[in-house]
Amino acid sequence: MKILLIGGSGVIGSYFVKTLLQENYDLVYTYYKNKIISSHAIYLDVQDRLSTIETIKKINPEIVLICNALTGVDLCEENPLLTDSINVKGTQNIVDGCKLSNSKLIFISTSAVFDGTKDEYFENDVPNPTGVYGMSKFQGELIIKNSNLPFLILRTDQPYSWNEKWHHTNSVIRVIENLKKNETFNEITDWYNTPTYVPDFVTATIKLIENNHQGIFHLVGSDFINRFSWAKKTAKFFNLKNELIIPIHSSELKLSVERKNIHLNNDKLFKKTKHKMIGIDDGLESMVNAYNNNYS
Repeated sequence: MKILLIGGSGVIGSYFVKTLLQENYDLVYTYYKNKIISSHAIYLDVQDRLSTIETIKKINPEIVLICNALTGVDLCEENPLLTDSINVKGTQNIVDGCKLSNSKLIFISTSAVFDGTKDEYFENDVPNPTGVYGMSKFQGELIIKNSNLPFLILRTDQPYSWNEKWHHTNSVIRVIENLKKNETFNEITDWYNTPTYVPDFVTATIKLIENNHQGIFHLVGSDFINRFSWAKKTAKFFNLKNELIIPIHSSELKLSVERKNIHLNNDKLFKKTKHKMIGIDDGLESMVNAYNNNYS
């Protein structure tokens, strides 16, 4: 099975690259700025329509795994044209290339396609994004669904893991870095998420691939938790001073984009694959073990 992974040097993409190669998949991945493993890498800017289509046509993959995106919520809000160019037009360019190779599409999406007005969201709920980032990913979902190609749309929320040096940080690493410096750390009490451990996301996706599933799945962790409580757990697992974590309300941040509390339900994944997405405790324990194995 030949897989083309677009965006292989990003947070989720890099874990896919390492895992798929370890499991001996026939993999090629694209990068924009950073290479992980040079022998399987090709440069690609998805905004370049002709190059994107020609690259996919040349590789002729059975599966195209779309991990690239502009993901910073505030960055997207401040740069709607760039967001559209990468997340919408770039996705259309990929899909048009895949039509020539009749590839199956796997599209990484987000909880931000919803508006947070429901207590819990299922795969068949109608999206209603409220910001530029969520809207761009919803438009990407529609491009995938209307492609007439087999597809998986995988929605996730707050991915966390150990990162490469060029990656954006995440909630766990921010807590660790600040507390290790013995600095106080403000964390928000009114933002709730279903944080997702990236290696677990990758494992679940591979199960969906191997069993040839199609459609929309919510691949998120099994805990719905606020950022303050999540930070407290992080401090506990890494033996850091949790009294340095200061609870604040999100209104104190004066951000340009309001964050919605969106609880994605992941029951469908378990029903279809018997894979139970892990919660915060298991994810943090895995990060501690990975750290100890690398640095002890």
